[in-house]
Amino acid sequence: MTTEAKPSSRERLLEAAATLTYRDGVGIGVEALCKAAGVSKRSMYMLFDSKEELLAASLEERASAFVARLLPAADDGHSPRERILHVFGNVESQASAPEFRGCRYLAVQIELKDQSHPASRVAHRIKGNLTAFFRAEAEQGGASDPDLLARQLSLVFDGASARAGIGADNLTGLIAPTVVTLLDAAGMR
Repeated sequence: MTTEAKPSSRERLLEAAATLTYRDGVGIGVEALCKAAGVSKRSMYMLFDSKEELLAASLEERASAFVARLLPAADDGHSPRERILHVFGNVESQASAPEFRGCRYLAVQIELKDQSHPASRVAHRIKGNLTAFFRAEAEQGGASDPDLLARQLSLVFDGASARAGIGADNLTGLIAPTVVTLLDAAGMR
């Protein structure tokens, strides 16, 4: 008989922060976070200096899963064009889930408004990494202006995530043709 180890207080707080802020926003209170995690406020403040630090740590911890769900493997053998389309195919697929609320990293930046907030800094870096991925693929694929294409793709990504996240649009049949138009206009192979 094996017994699974109970997640630590830190792990439960990180999970509660990820779940509640994605569903309800970053304005969620410390009481609600601690209640959901089954941890006292005293314990939370022993583990994290502030709610802000907890939110930043929660976003940081989810970053690798975000990248793994979104980006293709580095050595997948596909063309840069196919690799970019892979990202948008994943967004379309994720957006069809009923619990989809858009990109958590974009939502944090929009909600917080304060770019110096620890969680906003984490979100900004992760979103910057996505734009850097687009730029690298655009360069590899021979885009006429890789920087511009990367910014355009980030704009489409964020807009699609936001519109699907608020239930304003269904991405099926919309996002891929939009991205293809941008890739064609940039001369992407």
